[in-house]
Amino acid sequence: MPPKILGVIPARFASVRFPGKPIATLAGKPMIQHVWERTRLAKLPQRTLIATDDERIADTARGFGAEVVITRHDHLSGTDRVAEAASTTDAEIIVNIQGDEPLIDPDAIDAAITVLLDDPECQMATLKKRIVERDEIENPNVVKVVTGHDGRALYFSRHPIPYDRGDSAEYWKHIGLYVYRRALLLGYSTLRPGVLEQNEKLEQLRALENGISIRVAETRYETIGVDTPEDLLHVESLLFTASIPTTNHG
Repeated sequence: MPPKILGVIPARFASVRFPGKPIATLAGKPMIQHVWERTRLAKLPQRTLIATDDERIADTARGFGAEVVITRHDHLSGTDRVAEAASTTDAEIIVNIQGDEPLIDPDAIDAAITVLLDDPECQMATLKKRIVERDEIENPNVVKVVTGHDGRALYFSRHPIPYDRGDSAEYWKHIGLYVYRRALLLGYSTLRPGVLEQNEKLEQLRALENGISIRVAETRYETIGVDTPEDLLHVESLLFTASIPTTNHG
């Protein structure tokens, strides 16, 4: 019997640069609706939840037909919010889908899930994309990842990795979509944060520092997150100039 696969979209109202951004209007819909519709185009998740601690977001999500789980307000990360929502279900594989990426690629979601389906020993998976713009290599807001021959992450960093002595290195951007097996996700917050996580401010390093492997699949999906109202206008321009399907079923 195939495992039960759940997609969870964490969404919070509070944001220093853009309060209320999940319900900000994007091309005539709340932004979180775009994320939800794109997620439901993925073939492998059988169910999608929106996890939030804010009734304004919950009411909006219910209005367009989404299933909502109200979570605690004191979570330190989106991962903790996803874990609480997943704990209310019997899902065996859970996908953490960023609520501020309204152009999320459904194929990228399926690609990350497939890693766990193909490898029963794998507990956690994520994605990488080849960097083609040189300025992204030096940008600390673009997280880089290096992997071994088996596709497992060796390290994530805000710095350029690997160091290039001969102008021949390949650089890979980490795409922050995560897939977990249930036991790992529900216990993730109990793992001890290490020095590397604290230095880099990258939560995924907690897994590596605690001896948990992360498999990394390649994708061509270019992440475009919304952190500011200006970002929202940029994404809206992309929606009007590209053919990006949505769905109202699933």
